[in-house]
Amino acid sequence: MKKSESSSTLGPGGLDISKAFFKSINHMAPPSPTKRHTKISVIGAGNVGMAIAQTILTQDLADELALVDAKPDKLRGEMLDLQHAAAFLPRTKIQASVDYSITSGSDLCIVTAGARQIPEESRLNLIQRNLVLFRNIIPPLAKYSPDCILLIVSNPVDVLTYVAWKLSKFPANRVIGSGTNLDSSRFRFLLADHLDVNAQDVQAYIVGEHGDSSVALWSSINVGGVPVLSFLERQKIAYEKETLENIRKEVVGSAYEVINLKGYTSWAIGYSVSNLARSLLRDQRKIHPVSVLAKGLYGIDGGDVFLSLPAQLGRSGVMGVANLELTDYEAEQLRNAATTILEVQNQLEIDV
Repeated sequence: MKKSESSSTLGPGGLDISKAFFKSINHMAPPSPTKRHTKISVIGAGNVGMAIAQTILTQDLADELALVDAKPDKLRGEMLDLQHAAAFLPRTKIQASVDYSITSGSDLCIVTAGARQIPEESRLNLIQRNLVLFRNIIPPLAKYSPDCILLIVSNPVDVLTYVAWKLSKFPANRVIGSGTNLDSSRFRFLLADHLDVNAQDVQAYIVGEHGDSSVALWSSINVGGVPVLSFLERQKIAYEKETLENIRKEVVGSAYEVINLKGYTSWAIGYSVSNLARSLLRDQRKIHPVSVLAKGLYGIDGGDVFLSLPAQLGRSGVMGVANLELTDYEAEQLRNAATTILEVQNQLEIDV
């Protein structure tokens, strides 16, 4: 596929006008070789991939953006559409190809490629359809960008993050799943709506599986620094556990509702993933509930399993996992989620 890139050549002879257009000042040093050049590659130019690409561009997170997809015409059209917006965006070199060599030297590779989720289909039912795709995606990314961070968005994200880790042979801190970062945002929105406050003032996590068996950490929720459940108990304000569980179920059902209404989800996951990209590439050391290797944490044993835990993210990937104090019930639910994912993983045959 023909690539369209930023160029300083004009005319049939390929006249390079960049040096003629600008004159160097006296005593000028060459560009610093230590200047940081950030490259992000997005694999999959579907609705989710392009929402992520668009958000990355508007938030000025990369100097270079590479798009990869199996459909060359669609891919070139998306690339040109973004390039034509150059006058309204921060300066970013945008490239696209069906060849994975275009991802060479990436700092962050975001994988969104995969079969689209069917309405009412569990994320775990997608695994067999997406496993074949990953065998053709992850090894080339690891080959061309051996020092990159892999950020998996494709569903079912927890199992596929494990698959990516095995296929890439990367250290676990450099393979991350988008996990429940978006679920937690939905959770915060619903809680803020119930309490009539700004969602940014609500600290709340959904952990475990990104899906039906996710775990709401009610014991650690606080609003403006005030622990919600302990406050209600101190004030002797009655609440029903059924009400809390209904809010969690509403979080789980949010994605299904959007899919039923518009056919897919895109914008919320686009903002969620760009938020993760910012924390990773700019070494923000922020805590996000993302899918990480959880073996040995919170009593999770029995095998290598990726699921979402509050993790500190920085330039090297996962810096560590927050040591939250869970209730016995929350810890049990988290271990049950790990068991659910392990049961699926044990049925897979991953060639490494």
